[in-house]
Amino acid sequence: MEIKLIASDMDDTLLNKDCQISPRNEAAIRKALDAGKIFLIATGRMYVSVRPYAQKLGLDVPLVTYNGALVKGSLSGKVYYEHKMKLPTANEVLAYCREKGYYLQLYVGDSILIKQENDCSRMYTKISGIQTTAIGDALYHTDEEPYKILVMTKSEEFADVWQQFKEDFAGKLDVTSSKDNFLELMEPGVNKWEAVKSVAASYGVQPQEIMCIGDSNNDVKMIANAGIGVAVANAKDSVKQNAKIITASNNDDGVALVIESILTPQAAE
Repeated sequence: MEIKLIASDMDDTLLNKDCQISPRNEAAIRKALDAGKIFLIATGRMYVSVRPYAQKLGLDVPLVTYNGALVKGSLSGKVYYEHKMKLPTANEVLAYCREKGYYLQLYVGDSILIKQENDCSRMYTKISGIQTTAIGDALYHTDEEPYKILVMTKSEEFADVWQQFKEDFAGKLDVTSSKDNFLELMEPGVNKWEAVKSVAASYGVQPQEIMCIGDSNNDVKMIANAGIGVAVANAKDSVKQNAKIITASNNDDGVALVIESILTPQAAE
């Protein structure tokens, strides 16, 4: 089976602890491109946070962002599709978070809206490179459909909060996570795999010809369904259990190692 398309998560997968693409990872991606492979970034991040990395790599492909809620060209800026959260659901979630006292980030357009700056927002800006916009209590009502809502909790409360969202918004939201205290809320049916599969189909690539690489809960569906699902060594156990291959960690060029392995003459046989 020839792998024709490679889709990689960013944080804690393609990026190292310094939020950088290592020289070896970059070289491997360029070799894959030279060999005619398609390389996609599939992330929970917003488009404007991903685009600089894609441009550095010279990727002229659709970028899977917001966990698949927006697929947009890295160079062209063309919107391939959007799948935003319905307004009634978004406002119900905002009211719910206000009542519970949860810290949340509302992703509208190219902006991250918050109530007020705090340690959570500063930490997120450090990771993403994107400044948040504080709007006070206006945060708790939106007139524009968001791509997603991110809720941050204390690590020890995370599992309970996740379960409560799943129960209270059953059928209204897809709930997943990208880090131990990042709860990602999207419109039902929105996930990285559906977006990657759609992009692949536009290139005439079948699911069995896709390799997906990731580390966290929002990567499970694409890793479980791809022809070759790959977990980095630092991935969560739930991700490893769904992977066909476990590569090295994000700090040890795991993405490069698995890409190099499919570029060998033996892999093409």
